[in-house]
Amino acid sequence: MSWTDDRVTTLKKLWLDGLSASQIAKQLGGVTRNAVIGKVHRLGLSGRAAPSQPARPAFKAPRPARPAAQTMPSAPRRVVTPEHAPVQAVVSAGVAPPTLPAFRDEQPGSATVLTLGAHMCKWPIGDPSSDGFTFCGRRSSEGPYCGEHARVAYQPQQSKKKAGPTELARSLRRYI
Repeated sequence: MSWTDDRVTTLKKLWLDGLSASQIAKQLGGVTRNAVIGKVHRLGLSGRAAPSQPARPAFKAPRPARPAAQTMPSAPRRVVTPEHAPVQAVVSAGVAPPTLPAFRDEQPGSATVLTLGAHMCKWPIGDPSSDGFTFCGRRSSEGPYCGEHARVAYQPQQSKKKAGPTELARSLRRYI
């Protein structure tokens, strides 16, 4: 498609009337929006009679102040002394439940979601849907769990059986 003098005059008129490049392309037919934009720039048509989008108001009314956030009262924190502390542990085959530490601030089950820190054991204790759900909270060694819970969570890597001549012959038969 070539730009004839008639099409260029129509383009100039529609552009100065404030039509968008897409609207002009539809009216001219056989031309894309990008072709219209390119021709407008080559012709040097920068001024418009009316902007394509309405101008924003210079002054914006301030938003009404938001009400202060209401803090939800938290559930009372249970404090258990080491003498009467119930031990809740996951029963695993051959693994003894963790023993209670001597320090009160490292007592298992003393951390909630809100008090759980970066270097605290994140072993869950109890049912997550109950109010008494807590985390171990003791100082974690490497990773997310303390030493005792890491032994429960991570199993030692099994050593692989070395392939002997019979295993080698068996695997080769599959490919032959």
